[in-house]
Amino acid sequence: MDLTSLYTDIIFEHDKRPLHAGLREPFDAEVHHVNPTCGDEITLRVHLGTGEDGAVRVEDVSYDATGCAMSRSSASIMSDLLIGRTLTEIEPIAAHMDQVMHARGKQAGDEEIIGDGIALVGAAKFPNRVKCVLMSWKAFQAALVETRVLGA
Repeated sequence: MDLTSLYTDIIFEHDKRPLHAGLREPFDAEVHHVNPTCGDEITLRVHLGTGEDGAVRVEDVSYDATGCAMSRSSASIMSDLLIGRTLTEIEPIAAHMDQVMHARGKQAGDEEIIGDGIALVGAAKFPNRVKCVLMSWKAFQAALVETRVLGA
């Protein structure tokens, strides 16, 4: 696989027309992450709510991302995949994405679990690209930790 085959139509679409981009209010936590390897950056905000069932739900994920198409697309895909879900529903999604991305291309992703994130799986063969893909996911996890600290 060459590097150009990493950039699928789904990645280009999310890069050209990113979903949920732009920092919005209200938010419960804001984090800023930088990938020192390539200079990609993301500022990410998370807004949580509690549903009628009492489960904590992601009401909004907004972000400002700069860097390569892979990292910007990942932020778009992730935010669209996670908004509206409960934290319990998100755990297996995030775990699967992390596992697949660290498998160095030896594990196929499950589109039923990660949706458009399947387009990012090719990056698993390139360790530097794994960081690009996972930066927004790590920022989301850090924002969740931040919300728990602020809420304590």
